[in-house]
Amino acid sequence: MNLVSGSVAASALAMSALLVSHPQARGGQPMEPQAPQETAAPITNGGIFAPGWQGLIDPGQIASPGTPSKLEDAKLTLQGDTLMVQTGPAVTYWNPANKASGDYTVKATFNEPKFQNRNTHPHPYGIVIGGNDMGTDQNTYLYCEAYGNGTFIVRGFGPTTFRVVPATGNRAAPNDAVHKAAGIGQPVTQDIAMSVKGDKVSCSINGTEVASVSKADVVGAGKLKSTDGIYGIRFAHNTEGSVMGFSMSK
Repeated sequence: MNLVSGSVAASALAMSALLVSHPQARGGQPMEPQAPQETAAPITNGGIFAPGWQGLIDPGQIASPGTPSKLEDAKLTLQGDTLMVQTGPAVTYWNPANKASGDYTVKATFNEPKFQNRNTHPHPYGIVIGGNDMGTDQNTYLYCEAYGNGTFIVRGFGPTTFRVVPATGNRAAPNDAVHKAAGIGQPVTQDIAMSVKGDKVSCSINGTEVASVSKADVVGAGKLKSTDGIYGIRFAHNTEGSVMGFSMSK
């Protein structure tokens, strides 16, 4: 496995380790790590208000003790060409018409207006690629997400969660390319792109390639069905942000 990481040796060590599969709550869907007893605060008047888009929340999340979260506890709207996201539960959004195959790059600019404003610790957001059987308990996809504290993750599920960066241990990998908010409640913006080129699958943040693996590392039993598939976006629980310039190029 090959890693290109812009700054920290720990990221390189993590990337060079073997991918490790982890069990999940239920339903074939990954769950973002959450602090004990942390709830996914429902959004008022939530739902999907972007034509053609669909979504699925992570399992095992609660709106309040004893009350499971639902998709309508998060909100996706389209304002002009900008997607606006507010989550209670962690959620993945996609439009079935957005498919990519062969060599391609999916990119977008993510703006978090108030870093960690609704959380006790940073939570990420980013790009999804390689989506197959989306919305079912057998859905598989890969995602790269940035945190507003200068760290990032690359993970997938197929259908159980598997880690790519970091492969084990730490919650997220630090990299100087990832922007840091000036403080809690302050804005932070991240340009995130995921690319497939030949045998290489990579993630770039703010113009720097922070991770690179071969297709064999992310496709196969317990991983992706293929790097061809639906692309979309993903936000962890209790986050808010806008997505601009969401596009795919060959």
